[in-house]
Amino acid sequence: MTQTPTREQILAWLADHPDAGAKRDIARAFGLKGAEKIELKRLLKQMAEEGVIERRRRSFHDSARLPPVTVLQVLAPDAAGDLWARPLEWGGEGEAPRCLVLPSKGEPALGAGDRILARIAAVEGDGYAYEARPIRKIGTTQHRIVGIFRKGAEGGRIVPIDKGETKEWGVPAGATNDARDGELVEAEQSGPKGRLGLPKARVLERLGDPAAPRAVSLIAIHQHGIPDDFPDEVMAEADAETPAGFEGREDLTGLPFVTIDPADARDRDDACLALRDEDPTNEGGFLLWVAIADVAHYVRPGSALDREARRRGNSTYFPDRVVPMLPDRLSGDLCSLHEDVPRAVLAVRMKVNSSGHKISHRFTRGIIRSVGSLEYAQVQAAHEGRPDAKTEPLVQEVIAPLYECYAALARARAARQPLDLDLPERQIVIGEDGKVASVRFKERLDAHRLIEEFMVLANVAAAEELERLRRPLLYRVHEEPSPDKIEALREVAQASGFTLAKGQVLKTAHLNRLLSQAEGSEFDELVNISTLRAMTQAYYAPHNLGHFGLALRSYAHFTSPIRRYSDLIVHRALILGHGWGKDGLSPADIDTLEETAQHISETERRSMAAERDTTDRYLAAYLSDRVGSEFGGRISGVQKFGLFVKLDETGADGLVPVRSIGREFFHFDPEAQQLIGAETGTVIGIGQRVRVRLAEAVPLTGGLELELLEVEGATLPGPGKGGRKPFRPGRKSVALKAKERGVARKVKRTRKPR
Repeated sequence: MTQTPTREQILAWLADHPDAGAKRDIARAFGLKGAEKIELKRLLKQMAEEGVIERRRRSFHDSARLPPVTVLQVLAPDAAGDLWARPLEWGGEGEAPRCLVLPSKGEPALGAGDRILARIAAVEGDGYAYEARPIRKIGTTQHRIVGIFRKGAEGGRIVPIDKGETKEWGVPAGATNDARDGELVEAEQSGPKGRLGLPKARVLERLGDPAAPRAVSLIAIHQHGIPDDFPDEVMAEADAETPAGFEGREDLTGLPFVTIDPADARDRDDACLALRDEDPTNEGGFLLWVAIADVAHYVRPGSALDREARRRGNSTYFPDRVVPMLPDRLSGDLCSLHEDVPRAVLAVRMKVNSSGHKISHRFTRGIIRSVGSLEYAQVQAAHEGRPDAKTEPLVQEVIAPLYECYAALARARAARQPLDLDLPERQIVIGEDGKVASVRFKERLDAHRLIEEFMVLANVAAAEELERLRRPLLYRVHEEPSPDKIEALREVAQASGFTLAKGQVLKTAHLNRLLSQAEGSEFDELVNISTLRAMTQAYYAPHNLGHFGLALRSYAHFTSPIRRYSDLIVHRALILGHGWGKDGLSPADIDTLEETAQHISETERRSMAAERDTTDRYLAAYLSDRVGSEFGGRISGVQKFGLFVKLDETGADGLVPVRSIGREFFHFDPEAQQLIGAETGTVIGIGQRVRVRLAEAVPLTGGLELELLEVEGATLPGPGKGGRKPFRPGRKSVALKAKERGVARKVKRTRKPR
């Protein structure tokens, strides 16, 4: 009779045969037969229960060693640029081992959070024990949840705070991370449904009291996975940087550059200057300078700073904080063009004629010394004859030429006809207690438009310069709207009594003509919203498809390298093209340009979603003590489940559930974006003026529920409130006019469900 192997013999055999591990493989290796296999089975089960080995499907492996093929989660690259990963499952003692990832040439690049199926090989490395060669990518990190932890007898559950997330998650006893009841937590999906029918999750981080001041933006940061802590090696690189010197740079310190920014500006990365051109061949023209902080000097390709900046893609702005792309040592200091301090820049000198058209441009790598850190309102007041002590010496020689040059550019803009939407932007003001103090419209001054026009022209010059140099770059692309969306906009225009040209190549001038028709009418906001919704979303790409909205053939982002990685790539391309140094666009940058474009387009959308969610939550908190109050607004969206209404006072969006509208059944017409009453034919659609009552405000989710009271000035009966008159609009709504003209799609009426 063959003797059953010892534990040590089994572990040694598993180590020598990592590709095997099934019970029959072990039995065959030790010559076990019949009843002898029963004892082996008992021993393997005991070793697995004790954690000495672990069972994966039908095979056993040494729990202190990784199997030959396993699933890994990719970590962020280290300071040397090496890519690391850790196994998702680890049965050994202590922290799971790191694996050095060795991707084959030509394979798609991997990023932090990616999950890969990899072939593992044990090695005697310096600080690591395994190398991993990817077999295939199997997805990104597990689903993340941000929610409120509710303690239970055996662990607990997580109640999500995302408006789009309704299911709860179960947390096993060993996965709570000691979270307290009612605490805000970030968790990760850890398995399928458990005993209570809830999908399983484990708490990754405790975020504290959800009602604490400034917790709103913290929720969005974690919910959308926005990196907000800089790794130690990134901070070390930033702290080691010193101001750039004059060597190899054009000395522009004699020119009176100024920065013009919001009063609460956290960084100042662009400066400008306009000079009246003394060239007799350019009578009435200008020499316009735009100087941008030379971020590329400090953030070099392949450095820890570079990798972190690319990972973030852009800065994210919340009402109470900023999550920057670069550490403050750079964004708030070395790359900020402070007054009377020499600062390194990439600058462009543009020759502009009296009609506002750029005749020529010249780029340079230089040093400037700003003569004034100014604010928009301050500059506007000085231009209007109300200078203060700081702007008075600058009015004639600096501020006046800026406005004169802007007037010329405005003439060129009018001829070019970029899309001219009029959608007021609201600003949330946070008090010292972390709560919303007020919601107000952002002021739009000529000083704002002036800077915008200067930056647009500089961006155009950068794209044209790199095309001339035949260097790769990232374009800012905005494609024209799809025919379907334009047809939908045309229907709205016709229903409103306006026209949108048909049967010709669409230009922004056609859309501006429509916006001009609607200006000042009751349909003004409707047409602006509908036009915006018809537009495609802008993105970054290494190939040029033009910028429809700005009516420009070539456009790139050059003017904000502190907060956008795209601009840093453009700066490096200019440095490479002009041979200004070794910190230009690297071969690795060029090889991954397509991937970088896709990545930073995604991080931009991620930031926009986080900023929007934060605004919704702050507005819900601001309105939470006004439940029961009535507000005016306009229908901004229609879905099968209800109406979205944008409130006039705050710009907040609330939902009117379809179940609460009137006493009849409403059909949803997705093409016309309307709800149509089954019995009365009442039509409710986008753009109608309404009066609503705030029924519920939930700060944690940002959700507002509204009750519809009036549509276009006429009352609407609420559910179970028979004392009010039926809805008979005294003034025909936009949607009803469309219906009468035959524009709206016919909807078959059905009997009201019982």
